[in-house]
Amino acid sequence: MKYRGKGNGLVLLVLIGLHCVLFSCKQPKVGNSEQPNIIVMLVDDAGYADFGFAGSKDIKTPNIDKLAKDGVIFTDAHVTASVCGPSRAGLMTGRYQQRFGFECNPDSHTRGIDLREKTIANVMKSAGYATSAFGKWHLGGEEDYKPNTRGFDYFWGFLAGSRSYFHNSHQDVKGAIHSIRENDVFTTFEGYLTDRLGEQAAKFIHANKEKPFFMYWAPNAVHTPMEATDEDLALFEEHPRQKLAAMTWALDRAVGTIVKQLEDDQILDNTLIFFLSDNGGAHNNQSSNLPLKGFKGNKYEGGQRVPFFMHWPAKVQGGQIYSGLSSSLDIFASSIDAAGADKVHFGDLDGVSLLPFVIDKEEGEPHAELYWRKHEATALRNGDYKLIKVNRIGYRMYNLNDDLGESRDLSQQETETFNELCAKMEQYDHQMLAPLWTEGHTWDTITWMIHEDLMLNKDVRVKEPRELRQLKEQRVEL
Repeated sequence: MKYRGKGNGLVLLVLIGLHCVLFSCKQPKVGNSEQPNIIVMLVDDAGYADFGFAGSKDIKTPNIDKLAKDGVIFTDAHVTASVCGPSRAGLMTGRYQQRFGFECNPDSHTRGIDLREKTIANVMKSAGYATSAFGKWHLGGEEDYKPNTRGFDYFWGFLAGSRSYFHNSHQDVKGAIHSIRENDVFTTFEGYLTDRLGEQAAKFIHANKEKPFFMYWAPNAVHTPMEATDEDLALFEEHPRQKLAAMTWALDRAVGTIVKQLEDDQILDNTLIFFLSDNGGAHNNQSSNLPLKGFKGNKYEGGQRVPFFMHWPAKVQGGQIYSGLSSSLDIFASSIDAAGADKVHFGDLDGVSLLPFVIDKEEGEPHAELYWRKHEATALRNGDYKLIKVNRIGYRMYNLNDDLGESRDLSQQETETFNELCAKMEQYDHQMLAPLWTEGHTWDTITWMIHEDLMLNKDVRVKEPRELRQLKEQRVEL
C-alpha cells in the first residue's frame, strides 16, 4: 500500500457518502464559483531535509509545517530536472521538457519554453481563472517568452535565474534582466525580497478573493547569494548553518503572510496549495539532502527528489503520508482536474492528476516510471529500481527500496532487470528532441566529472568553475 492516513475510516466513509448524496459528487464546472483557488509554491534549491515536515531538526519552518501537517506529504516526489530552468519548464507545461528541447539551463536573455507549448496558466485562464506569477521566472527574457505572454495576467518578479535579495544599483536598473518588474514595467522594492514577494502575493489574493485565481509563487529563496536580514541572522547567531536558517525563516514568514491573507479572506479551505522545491539542495547554500546521495545538478536522488506536499482542506483529508511515485509534472493535471477544466487538456500531458490517489484512495501509483535527461546524463525510475547512464562512463542500477543512498550497483548482478530498464530508457530517448542548447563547455565538464565521482562512490572533486580552473592549473588529469 502506498497510502497512510489518520482518522476513523468508517466515519470518513459515512461523510463521503453523505457528501455524494447532497452534492452528487460532481466536480465544479468551468465558471462555477466553487472552483478552488490554486497556488503553486515553488521554492529554489531547498534541501530535501531542510523543512520540519521533511525531518529537519535545526531549520525552523512552523508555517510551512502546519500546511504540510494539514495536507498530504508526498515522500517519493520528484521534479523533472535537477537544475532550475528545465525543472520549471516541465512543471509549467506538465510535459517532459525534453519533448521541446528545453533540456539544460537556458541563457535567460533569449531561450524559453517553445511557443507551441501551452502553459498551465494558459489552461487555467481559459477555465475562468485570474492568473499570476511572482518571483523568479528563468523561462525566457525575450518578449514572446515573458510571463504576460505565456498566460499570466499579472507578474511581479524578475526574469533571470538569480539575483540579490536586496535592492542594489547593479541589478535594479531599468532594462536589466535581474530587475523587478510589475508585468513588464520596471519597478523597485525596499527591504528583503522574500518578504516583499509574500506581501505582493497577499495583495493579489485580496484583490481576487471573489473569483477563482491561479498563482505561481516562485521566490528565489533559498538560492544563492546567501543573504538575510540582520534581524533574522541574529535569531540564529549560534546556528551552524546560520544564513540558510535565517533565509528559510524569512521564506516561512512569507508563506505565513500568504496563508494569513487566505484566512482573513475566508478562502483558505477552498484553496489548493502545492509546495515543493525546483530541485535538490545546492552544494553552495548550506542545504542538506540527507539521507539522499547527490545534490543539485546530477541524476542521483539528492538532485531531483524533493520535499512536496498538497493542502486543500475542502476536499483533501489532512494528516496523510503518500509514498506513491509522483512528480512535479502532476501539478498541471491535478490543477485542471480540480478546476473542472476541459479534459481535452490532459491528452498530451506526461503528468497525471494526484487527486484520485489522495481523495478516492485509488489503487496503484501515479507513475510506473519516471525519466530524466540532461545532456550527457540520463536516468530512469521503474518501481524500486533506478538506472543511471552517463556518456563515456557507463551505467549504474540501484534498488532504492534497499539502497536509498545509491551506493550498490546491481547492473552486473540483476542483468534481466538491467536489460529491461536499458530498453525502456532507449524508448524514452527516441521520443525526445536533442537539446536545443547546453550549458557550455565549462559546466558540461563539471557536471560530467561530478557524475563520474558519484558513480564511483568517491568524493566529488569539482563543483564549480573556480575549482575546475585550479585543477587545470595543477595539471591534474581530469
